[in-house]
Amino acid sequence: MRLRNGIGRTRKGSRVLLRLPPSRRGWVVSALGTAQTIGWASSYYIPAVLAAPMAASFGLSPVWVFAAFSMAMVVSATVGPWAGARIDRIGGRGVLMLSNLVFAAGLTLLAVAPTPSILFAGWVAVGLGMGMGLYEAAFATLAGIYGREARGPITGITLIAGFASTVGWPLSGLMLAAWGWREACLGWALIHLCLALPLNALLPEGAKHIARPAAEEAEGPPPPRFALWLLAFVFAATWFNSTAMATHLPGLLQAAGASTAVAIAAGALIGPAQVAARVLEFGLLRRFHPLASARIAALAHPVAAVSLVVFGGPAAFAFAILHGAGNGILTIAKGTLPLALFGAAGYGARLGWLNAPARVLQAAAPLIFGAALTAWGLQAIWLTAGIGLLATVALVLLRRS
Repeated sequence: MRLRNGIGRTRKGSRVLLRLPPSRRGWVVSALGTAQTIGWASSYYIPAVLAAPMAASFGLSPVWVFAAFSMAMVVSATVGPWAGARIDRIGGRGVLMLSNLVFAAGLTLLAVAPTPSILFAGWVAVGLGMGMGLYEAAFATLAGIYGREARGPITGITLIAGFASTVGWPLSGLMLAAWGWREACLGWALIHLCLALPLNALLPEGAKHIARPAAEEAEGPPPPRFALWLLAFVFAATWFNSTAMATHLPGLLQAAGASTAVAIAAGALIGPAQVAARVLEFGLLRRFHPLASARIAALAHPVAAVSLVVFGGPAAFAFAILHGAGNGILTIAKGTLPLALFGAAGYGARLGWLNAPARVLQAAAPLIFGAALTAWGLQAIWLTAGIGLLATVALVLLRRS
């Protein structure tokens, strides 16, 4: 059957599959990837630039702002399963558009907050936006549009959104220097309304056409509970390591003997390493099952940790490259593994539940690893290395669907 704009549908049993031409697929990936870049840049990456001036304006320590941000991540964990189930039912376009409105409201509340309590309320709203509008919601949207063929588009949006810190930190810094932190928050709110919202509005309806919830139309038996628990553990473990390294990498490398300049330069390689690994996943590794690339990626951090302990400061660059590459592929695996193992039916709700523990551990990771680094120095790396090794074992225990 042929529809307008070159979009075709084919019927498989009682399901209607949406087939988009390659040019349309590129537009979907570009639009959603850009909207995701804005979502990450205006939430996950603003505390690094705005926390200090935000706290100073209320006479608080920046620790309080980071605590509010941790609370926002816990809020995102609670709303994620609801958002995923909603996307399963009606498609992702409406949920993603709603997230832009919630992001804008939360950022505006931050900008006008007269007291710390209102500031915390603003972060709660931002957390709601994160639960409805970041990677899990985007992955579920793509699964609704493309079904099991969503692996390529998922990789594509992570390639684009991988530059969120590259875009977000300088832009937040420019707005802070020119206007102040409140105006910077307002600027991000306007970017959501004027750019991200229209981009999400142009997405296909997706799951409304092709993927009913598993409760209504199951594709085979339900996923084994043990497999779901293993995958939830993998996501929680890798998110913990990723966040711990994002907040404490320079201090860890200096504890290994690297100078401040070397530690900063090595840290700057993590972003390019993530993008390079995602390009590899998009090209060579897409020929293999996502479990294969995920196992290799999970093992990258333990190998990097051993090299850092054995060789010290001179291994700082190797550590950053290995950790960054593994983290880049694992970000994709959070979307592709549940799809490959369990199918597209009920994918959004399942992804929300699988990532809920990861969001909570992500909120606790800076405090836990920071305490370990203070107490043990370089030996704290064995904590994340052990967690990464357990994640690798869990992935080995998983079998293809």
